[in-house]
Amino acid sequence: MARATRPQGEVTRGTTNPNRLRRADRWTAATQGRLLRAAPRPLAVDLGYGATPITTIELYTRLRAVAPAVEVVGIEIEPDRVAAGRAVQARYPGLSFRRGGFELPVDRPPTLVRAFNVLRQYDEDAAWRAWDDLTARLDPSGVLIEGTCDEVGRRAVWVTLDRTGPRTITFAAHLPSLDRPSDLAPRLPKTLIHRNVEGEAVHTLLADFDRAWAIAAPQSVFGARARWTTAVEHLAATHPICATPPHGGRGRWRLGELTLPWSAVAPTR
Repeated sequence: MARATRPQGEVTRGTTNPNRLRRADRWTAATQGRLLRAAPRPLAVDLGYGATPITTIELYTRLRAVAPAVEVVGIEIEPDRVAAGRAVQARYPGLSFRRGGFELPVDRPPTLVRAFNVLRQYDEDAAWRAWDDLTARLDPSGVLIEGTCDEVGRRAVWVTLDRTGPRTITFAAHLPSLDRPSDLAPRLPKTLIHRNVEGEAVHTLLADFDRAWAIAAPQSVFGARARWTTAVEHLAATHPICATPPHGGRGRWRLGELTLPWSAVAPTR
């Protein structure tokens, strides 16, 4: 009898809460729905979903709303977490749970992989290797969305990658509780979090965004959304790397999002 292969990766803390990943899910459904609908057999993987399957179920619900044919697989290293998912999967056709890790034990290359709060415990080099490993397993048109958020999902940063590497970075926040954009720095992906220092692009971007936020302070009388939108517009007009407007337009900016090309934060390696 063949010996079972140990899943690749380490067990995460498992912290999760309902709606913790709502901001990323909302963005994913809006920006990747067309990709999922175009795939002949769309498959989405939620890698390292944590102690309970709730955020995988939420991802399934939100993706199915824009791509009804998508199948979703939750993958975890810890057997008890997999068992918790399997206990409820029968209620959701097209949803399943499996034990595994970065090797992605699925029957075909996924169209989309989400890995949130998974790489925080790894060092920077290991995080880069994980990006390479995961993107190599994607469908040729697929994407990896890797990021971090706080415990209740009010602040999040994620990177979208394809087989060629990172393409965009998204900053997302609950605006009424945000003091300044650089408060999102602790949520930077592991490939960037130690690069938030003088001389690195991500540090320059956050400093410029803080200045734009300060300039936009008079807009606070119209609410936090108006201030954020004005700050994004000022950043786009003044930041040296923002040669084109941030992705998504005002409709997405008003949701407390800012999506930029990866080149705006790419580190010196």
